[in-house]
Amino acid sequence: MPFRSLLASPEIAHLARALAERPGRGIESPESRHAAIALVLRAASTGEPELLLIRRAEFAGDPWSGHIACPGGRREPGDQSLAHTAIRETWEETGIDLARDGQILGALDDMTPTTKRLPPLIIRPFVAVVAPTVQPVASAEVAEAFWVPLAAMRDRERWGRGLVEIAGVGPREVDVFTHDEYVVWGLTHRALSQFLEYLG
Repeated sequence: MPFRSLLASPEIAHLARALAERPGRGIESPESRHAAIALVLRAASTGEPELLLIRRAEFAGDPWSGHIACPGGRREPGDQSLAHTAIRETWEETGIDLARDGQILGALDDMTPTTKRLPPLIIRPFVAVVAPTVQPVASAEVAEAFWVPLAAMRDRERWGRGLVEIAGVGPREVDVFTHDEYVVWGLTHRALSQFLEYLG
């Protein structure tokens, strides 16, 4: 498989070992619905790993409208597992088939929203690798999709505090990661922070 070359890189090999040695911690809550996201990695033309992010399309009433995020969504009755949810949602939102062109390496810790303004969800982030030739095709749910080099994510200058506009609340200073014109905050920021801890 073409994605095997990425698995051979020392950085991703370390990540795969870390995920195997310390699988993500689950959260049990009968009152909450479950969802899954996918942190999708590929090798850039330079051979260096890069991570897929999306900017969600803007819809009235959607609490994540316009946010920078990882592909993902809520578990549906037909999903055999949360891993299947991550695979299905990634396909629906970006046209990337993780089952055919990639491999899931493992899961990070489950997350829940920290504000009552958001629906009660338990979100499981999965980490996956795909072939370097894979190109996302944004669906109607996605305004754009782009790749972020891991080198940029490791740059501590890009992590800090920033002012963001929160729907129904107004501007608030929160923890952010910035890449070019994109600002990552909230649940996606938490997922990326976890991901960096596993990278070591």
